[in-house]
Amino acid sequence: MSKLLEAQEILKTIGLPPAQYNEMSALTFLAICNIKENDNWANATKQSLGVTKGIMIFVNENYNKNYAPNTRETFRRNVLHQFVQARLVDYNPDNPNLPVNSPRAHYAITNEFLEVVKTYKTKGWNNSVKKFISIVGKLSEVYLKERELIQIPVKLANGDIIKLSAGKHNEVQAAIVEQFAPRFANGGTLLYLGDTAKKDLYVNEEKLKELGIPIDQHSKLPDVVIFDSERSWLFLIEAVTSHGPVSPKRIVELEEFLKNCKIGKVYVTAFPDMSEFKKHSSNIAWDTEVWLMEVPDHMIHFNGDRFMGPR
Repeated sequence: MSKLLEAQEILKTIGLPPAQYNEMSALTFLAICNIKENDNWANATKQSLGVTKGIMIFVNENYNKNYAPNTRETFRRNVLHQFVQARLVDYNPDNPNLPVNSPRAHYAITNEFLEVVKTYKTKGWNNSVKKFISIVGKLSEVYLKERELIQIPVKLANGDIIKLSAGKHNEVQAAIVEQFAPRFANGGTLLYLGDTAKKDLYVNEEKLKELGIPIDQHSKLPDVVIFDSERSWLFLIEAVTSHGPVSPKRIVELEEFLKNCKIGKVYVTAFPDMSEFKKHSSNIAWDTEVWLMEVPDHMIHFNGDRFMGPR
């Protein structure tokens, strides 16, 4: 196994989230430990390194990965900050009083983790990992708890509550369920709700199947699907914070996907505000609707002869 893969295995075993045992993280870890391809982990050493003139030079010279100079902030924000949180490395151990933006800022492996690393591929590895985790915990579990704390609760028409991961896109989706549906869809039944972290967070498979909507191809469904049983209307809603309005191309795709669904379809693009809507207005299909989260009582109709309803 290459040293890169071994480094990833160590970081994964110690309890880091996937984003912190990717290639950049593993290479950073190798630099911090001063481990080259033919070195033994038992010979890992503690050395203080800056990002540009330390870690990035080590990675380039020993692993032939030539990162651009402007990548240094990615190393700091996406790797080293998390390593510090997980107690794998210390920040400015040689001079803790350095200002945050000091050009002499540096990182070094903690004494505790260095002892763990030296046991990799030995009989003492499992025990040293367990001891380290029992003392400092797993960063992956800490992050999971933090994500749970900032999740967005969404109250359905029947009183049930589901939780979306944090983010602007999901804020718009929550508003669609809680504000758009009562105003414009008669508080209809939610059939599908995606999530940026889990594509098929909520799926009413029984009702989708009853309406002739394929339930094994969730990736083709829009972000939110709501059924108004009183009018027999199916609301197909895309939440847009950066891309993906109901464009002419998207209409063609959805019409083909829903060819066995015979009830009336209402296509809606939901935006957080007027500013975001303006960015995409030229790509919105005619005979569709637009709803803005910031003015929930109003609709924008991309129709010339009628207001909202199936074609």
